[in-house]
Amino acid sequence: MTMIVGRLPIRMISAPATRQATSALRQRLPLSSKARSATAAPRTQHGAPTRRFADKADAAAKEGAPSSTGKPAAEASGPSSWWDSAEFWGRAGALAGWGMSGAAIYDAVQSSPELISLNMTGVLIVYSSLFARWAYIVKPQNLLLSACHVTNVVAQGNQLRRAVEYKKENGKDDEVNDILAKAGATAAAGVACVVAGPAVQGAIVNANLGAISAVAAADAGPFTVHFWAPMSKWLISGASFLEYDRPTDKISLAQYSALTATGFFFSRYALLVTPINYVLSSVNVALFGSSAWHLGRKVKADFMS
Repeated sequence: MTMIVGRLPIRMISAPATRQATSALRQRLPLSSKARSATAAPRTQHGAPTRRFADKADAAAKEGAPSSTGKPAAEASGPSSWWDSAEFWGRAGALAGWGMSGAAIYDAVQSSPELISLNMTGVLIVYSSLFARWAYIVKPQNLLLSACHVTNVVAQGNQLRRAVEYKKENGKDDEVNDILAKAGATAAAGVACVVAGPAVQGAIVNANLGAISAVAAADAGPFTVHFWAPMSKWLISGASFLEYDRPTDKISLAQYSALTATGFFFSRYALLVTPINYVLSSVNVALFGSSAWHLGRKVKADFMS
C-alpha cells in the first residue's frame, strides 16, 4: 500500500511485518552492553530493571540483609539441627539446673543436715549468684536458667542455715566460725572486684600492653561475668575432686545427679552462645567427670552392693 505525501511515496508496512524485520536485524547485529543488560533484565514501564523474588532472597542471604522477621536471613533460618541450637542446649542445661535447685529443696525436706557439705554449699551459692547474672546477659538470653539460679541461691542458703544450726547444736562452733570467716572474706573480695573492676580494666586497656590489654578488653575476659561464672564452676569441680573419697552415705544422690547432667549439657551449650565461652565448656567437662565419679560410687554403694 502506497501513499503520496507531497511528492514522496511512502509505503505503509503492517505492524507484524515491522516486528519481523526488527527481529531479523537484531539477530544479525551484535548487542551492545546496554542492550545485553536490557535483554537479560526485564524492565518496568518506567524503565527500571525488575528483580525476581528469588533474586532478592539470594541477595539477602549473601549480604546478611534483614528478613521479614527483622533478623539477618542467615539467623532467621535458624540452626540446621538440634546439635547446633543454643536454645535447645540452654533449655536442657536450665532443666538440669532446676534439678539441682530441686535437689537442695528435696534434701532440706528429706535428708539429715549432717549430710550437708558446708564447702560445697558455699561454693554453690557463689556459683549460682554469678550464673544468674550470666544467663541474663548472654546471647541468646536464658531467663529460665537465670530464674533457676536465683532459686538455687535461696535453696542453698537454707541448706547452709540448716548445716550451721546442726553443727552448733553438736558443739562444732570452731568449724562454723572458720566457715563463716571464709565466707565473709570471699564476699568482701567479690564486692571489691565489682567496685574497682571497671577502673582497673580501663587502665590496663589504655596502657596498650599488647596481649595483656587485649585479654583485659575481651568480651569474655577476666573483667566480665563470662569469665568468673565458669571459674566458680571450677570451684565446684575442685570441691568434688578434693572430696573424691567422701563416704558414700554422705553423698546426695539428687544433688550429684543434677551436677552430672549440668556438666553434660553445658559442655556443648558454652560453644553455641555469644560470646563463645571455652572456659565454661572445659570446666563442664571436668564437672561432668568429677560428679559422675561420685554419682557412680553412690549408685554402686546403695543399689549394687
